[in-house]
Amino acid sequence: MDKSPQAGIRALECLSFFMADVQAGIGPFLGVFLLAQGWKTGAIGAVMTLGGVVGMFATTPAGALVDSTSHKRALVVVSSICTVLASALLLVSAAVPLVAFSQIATALAAAVLGPALAGITLGMVRRAAFDRQFGRNQAINHAGNMVGAALSGLLGWKFGFAAVFALAALFAVFAIISVWLIPARAIDDRAARGWEASDAHADRVSGLRVLLTCKPLLMLGFALLLFHLGNAAMLPLYGMAVVTAHQGNPALFTALTVVVAQTVMVAMSLLAVRWMRRYGHWWVILFAFIALPIRGVMAACFIDSWGVWPVQALDGIGAGLQSVAVPAMVAALLHGTGRVNVGQGAVMSMQGIGAALSPLLGGAVAQAFGYRTTFLLLGAIAIGSLVLWCQSRATLRSHEATGSTR
Repeated sequence: MDKSPQAGIRALECLSFFMADVQAGIGPFLGVFLLAQGWKTGAIGAVMTLGGVVGMFATTPAGALVDSTSHKRALVVVSSICTVLASALLLVSAAVPLVAFSQIATALAAAVLGPALAGITLGMVRRAAFDRQFGRNQAINHAGNMVGAALSGLLGWKFGFAAVFALAALFAVFAIISVWLIPARAIDDRAARGWEASDAHADRVSGLRVLLTCKPLLMLGFALLLFHLGNAAMLPLYGMAVVTAHQGNPALFTALTVVVAQTVMVAMSLLAVRWMRRYGHWWVILFAFIALPIRGVMAACFIDSWGVWPVQALDGIGAGLQSVAVPAMVAALLHGTGRVNVGQGAVMSMQGIGAALSPLLGGAVAQAFGYRTTFLLLGAIAIGSLVLWCQSRATLRSHEATGSTR
């Protein structure tokens, strides 16, 4: 095999590793950081929701941008720089306008990074090898998140939260170096958007028509919306609950919540590839949905420093399986349409609706009724995703096997 593609794959995997901390930034630490600045849980939830709403509206246009451009590597570079600069603003001031602007800018950059990384991978390995390579990328990404969180926790404990920002900036430098080490010729822009050489009429396909008429894609999106409505707020709220109960150092405990989850996600990402081949995408996503209601009950029962192990292990199971199976299912549903990254962005937008509303809902309920009630409510909401997913089984599996609207 030619060494250039292999060099490109290794660089892609390095990018996946370093991009983890860039994408996360101070995200997992934002709740305890603002709590230390005197913010209330309701206000913290509101500012997180603001970023989520912006990301929700930005992801579908971002996917279309990735589909249309041949400068995917440059998109990753610009988005990485914007993410780090936006996070660094929090060092200047924790005033509401500045925190809000930081969350908006971070959300816009993150909206581009997800579809860009998926598009680059698809353009390099093509559809036949996408599931396997994307699974490896996600396992490496979770490992990067685990290392970044562990280092952030240690540095934050020893030097304060400023060290967390510095680490994100360092990872961004390595991510930028990695993406430029991917040869431009290694990325096939037609394959990156789901076109194949045999698709003679691909140019006539309307991306908007595909999204509006692909019922399985909408079903997937609605199920993910409900899942993330219950899931997104659980990690920051659990960290705040334990810290408020004086059960741990804010930086170290928040880092531990991420490390435990990401360690499990590494294993789940690798298992997801094997299980998708054996059982199909639908079953793997079902397993991911089952984990969240159980997690909500566990979080409500064990608000203690040791409770992070079962609570975050369940997070790792759900998120690890989804991180591989959802993009793979979208690629399968929209294969041949030339709008795969628009589809990825559309599904991310649906996820974003749930993720945006989750901190607002969770923060308000926690402030009014306490953390235990909040965790039970968030877990109960996620049951809706299970119900919808089971009802949609026949439609989703048949379209997954045949491909989407041509």
